[in-house]
Amino acid sequence: MHLVGVGLNHKTAPVEIREQLAFSGEKLHQGLKSLLAKETLSEAVILSTCNRTEVYAVCESSAVRGLSEIKEFLAETSEAKVDLDRHIYNLVDLEVVQHLFRVVSSLDSMILGEAQILGQVKNALHQALEYNSISAHLAKLFRQAIEVGKRIRTETEIGESAVSISYAAVELARKIFGEIKGRTVLVIGAGEMSELTVKTLAAHGVDSVLVANRTRSRAEELAKRFKGRAVDYDALTENMAKADIIISSTGAPHTVIKRDMVKQAMRLRRNRPLFMIDIAVPRDIEESIHNLSNVYLYNIDDLENVVEANLAKREQQVEKAEAIINEEIEKFSKWWSSRQVVPVIKALRSYGHSIRIQELERLFNRLPELSEKEKECITSATNLIVNKILHQPVVSLKEEASRSREKGILYTALLERLFNLEIEDKPGDTSSSTQDPRLGEV
Repeated sequence: MHLVGVGLNHKTAPVEIREQLAFSGEKLHQGLKSLLAKETLSEAVILSTCNRTEVYAVCESSAVRGLSEIKEFLAETSEAKVDLDRHIYNLVDLEVVQHLFRVVSSLDSMILGEAQILGQVKNALHQALEYNSISAHLAKLFRQAIEVGKRIRTETEIGESAVSISYAAVELARKIFGEIKGRTVLVIGAGEMSELTVKTLAAHGVDSVLVANRTRSRAEELAKRFKGRAVDYDALTENMAKADIIISSTGAPHTVIKRDMVKQAMRLRRNRPLFMIDIAVPRDIEESIHNLSNVYLYNIDDLENVVEANLAKREQQVEKAEAIINEEIEKFSKWWSSRQVVPVIKALRSYGHSIRIQELERLFNRLPELSEKEKECITSATNLIVNKILHQPVVSLKEEASRSREKGILYTALLERLFNLEIEDKPGDTSSSTQDPRLGEV
């Protein structure tokens, strides 16, 4: 038995290939059914996001066969002829575990520390459970992965600090106001970046949105999106006085907000703090405004500097996150190795109890005078004897398997040979294993 995984992501494949292999809704359901219809795959999970599509599976045969079946599935799914080998990566056993733990921890994300991937991994698990495409092995792996993601977000600061322009604006606003809930934002212009920034501010509690644009209909359209209202573009000074946060992105070839306009607005607002974000290039707001008392002006470069500094902070947490991942891989490895010997343990117990049952039948046939109570006592005693005889070998086998995969395979092979065991579900053979110098033979 092997864990196998095949995937592609934003690092290995462009969007035109990733979108062909995206799964959701009924396509996801059919995809899981198709995977389980393959000859050697017994469990499957599909993790599909805008940045990645990955198939995780349990293979009852050689790892090479399992990987081949997943690649066949992806090729069948792709609408166009694509050379998948150029874009995919293959994972086997503990490579699968390490990769999933890094994914759920956002170490493999386009934006280091982003939080969405944890929810996406949870959703992939829930979908697989709903469609009954997994059992003990992948359920254990994904549940532990989710706990790993939570641990890393709790025990490191990898998810702290803003790493996008819009979130940087929220972070700076909080430093100025303490709390942005209940504040008013004025949007001057209706560009994509200003819209995204307003959306982020609104998600964090901004109370009302005012929109000023030379084209009134465009202002009304954007205001409606945020349950705000359009205001007169020719009355910027009065409208700035009503706002706590100003976002300007007009696309004008010259500055549209002058120092005197802001001075007058500050008098109208009795010098209460004013946070101004100039996203435009060329800039919309005169640079000298930054020198006014209680006016905090940031341009696009300032925000990008905040993002870069915060990314550097997140990157400092990677080593700590990797240490947690390695610790969790070790835990899973012990569990996985112990699971590999389960079929042998079942066969050994079956062998011992089949002998016990045969001998009891002979005994009861020779002694027909035994009462039912006496038979029950003898049956119970022999059951206890067999269990006690097998207890220590079973415990030792589990312990050795948890310490070393190689020892687990060796000891199971010896037991199988010594007792001539019939094993229905043998542990995976190593003929197709790949060599990882850190993990040994996997």
